[in-house]
Amino acid sequence: MTTPNFDLARLHNEPFPHISLPDLIAPDSAEAVLSWLRFDAPWRLKVTDFYEQHEFSLLAEQVPAECEFLVDPAFVAVLTGHLQPLFAAGSLHLVDIAAHRLTAGQTIRIHNDYLGGEETHRLLVQFNTGWDDSNGGLLMLFGADDVSSLSRAIIPRHASGLGFEISPSSYHAVSTIHGGERYTIVYTFRDDRALAAA
Repeated sequence: MTTPNFDLARLHNEPFPHISLPDLIAPDSAEAVLSWLRFDAPWRLKVTDFYEQHEFSLLAEQVPAECEFLVDPAFVAVLTGHLQPLFAAGSLHLVDIAAHRLTAGQTIRIHNDYLGGEETHRLLVQFNTGWDDSNGGLLMLFGADDVSSLSRAIIPRHASGLGFEISPSSYHAVSTIHGGERYTIVYTFRDDRALAAA
């Protein structure tokens, strides 16, 4: 089984708690996922008031054998087993695994993902070989709902991950894509303490 690599995990507290995860996915597995997302994935366009992108849920589609590790309960258990202590969270329960694709001209404006505790943690896993600043698509973290509060701008490195706590202050955005296609697998979790309080 493909096993996520948390050896290089680093916790950051500003502008809100988040974890950077270089080389989270092994190279061969990452290449298999990228190939599927590029050529065979069942993309559907979604347009909202703050973003336009192609997306789908991996839990609602047939995932090819070489990418099945993404939805394997054992793989998800390893993710939660590492994320829980890093965030000092309770037991994390999987809500969804989604795929996102941004293409030239698309952007995601500032938002915080907060839904009152229905979703409490998110893990973004990037699949973008050779990506650099000229492509755009930087993940931007803010201290407030204001572009002037930009704290970090992160290149979506291939096979890297970023986890964060969802809260009223978890403001983030993705800058406009200038070239290429930006692929992300998004794991969404809910802390059992939020379940108990619901």
